[in-house]
Amino acid sequence: MATQDIFEKLKKLQTILVKKYELEQKKEEAPKQLGSQEELLARMKKEYIEKNNEYEEVKTKVAQLRFDLDEAVKSREKGEKGMDDIQTHREYEALEKQISEATEKENEVRKELQKEEKLLEEIKETLKINEEMINSQESDLAASKETLNKELSSYDSELSSLKKDEDKITPDLDQEILFKFQRIIQRNTEGIVAVRNGVCTGCHMILPAQFANLVREGDNINFCPYCSRILFYEDSGDEDTYNSYFSLEEAGSLADLDDDFGDEEAFDEEDREEKLYEDGDEELENEDEDLDEDAEESDEEDDERQEDEEE
Repeated sequence: MATQDIFEKLKKLQTILVKKYELEQKKEEAPKQLGSQEELLARMKKEYIEKNNEYEEVKTKVAQLRFDLDEAVKSREKGEKGMDDIQTHREYEALEKQISEATEKENEVRKELQKEEKLLEEIKETLKINEEMINSQESDLAASKETLNKELSSYDSELSSLKKDEDKITPDLDQEILFKFQRIIQRNTEGIVAVRNGVCTGCHMILPAQFANLVREGDNINFCPYCSRILFYEDSGDEDTYNSYFSLEEAGSLADLDDDFGDEEAFDEEDREEKLYEDGDEELENEDEDLDEDAEESDEEDDERQEDEEE
C-alpha cells in the first residue's frame, strides 16, 4: 500500500478512535455520577435510623412519666379521701404529709412529662420530614439510574457502529504501527499530524533538517522524535519559508532568539566603534609624547652649540 494511502487511512482511523475513546471514557465515568446521590441517600437513611432510635427512647421515657404521674395522682387522691375518716391529730398530720408529697411529685412529673412530650413531637416531625426527603431522594436516584441506563445504551450503540468502521480500516494497516498509533491517540488525542516548514504541528518542535526532508519525501512512515506522533508533509504554500527551515509563527519562541542575536550584534558593533575611538586616542597621545621628546632633544642640541661658540 502506498504511503499516502496509509496516511489517509490513519486520518480516518484517528477520527474514529478519538470518538471511540471519548465514549469509553464517558461510559466509565457515567456510574460515578450516581455516587454522590447514593452517598447522600445512605447518609439520610443513617440519620433517620439514629433519630428514630432517639424517638423510641423518648417515647419509652414519656410512657414511664405518664405511669409515674398516674401513681402520684392516685396517691394524692387517696390521701384526700382519707381526710374524711381521720380520728386523731396524728392521722391528720400523716395524711397531710402524704397529700403534700404526692402533690409535689405530681407537679414535678407533670412538668417533666410536658417537656418530654414536646421533644417527642419535635422528633416525630423531624422523622416525618426526613422520611419525605428520603422518598424524594430515592425517586431522584431511580430517575437518574434510568437516564444513565439510556445513556449507556446510547454509548454502546455508538461504540458498536464505530467498531464496524474501525474494522474496515485496521486489517490493511501494519499491526505494530497500529498499536503505536492507538496508544498515541489515547495519550495525546492526535496520532498523526502535519509537518509544516520543518515544524511538527503536534508538539511545535523544530525537526532536524534531514529528517524533515525524509518526511517531505513521504516514502516511509516516520514518527516525531519528540512527541512520537506519525508525521506527514503538508505544503504550506510558501516554499521560500520552508527552505528557511522554519517560520517564526510556528516556532514562536525562536523569534525571541532572533531578537536576542540582533541585540548582541548591535552591542558588538558599538563595542567595536568604541574600541576604534579608544585606539585612535591612544595613537594621538603617543604622537604628542614623541613630539615633546623631539622638542626637548632639539633644545638640548641648541644649548650645546651655543656653549661651544662662547668657548
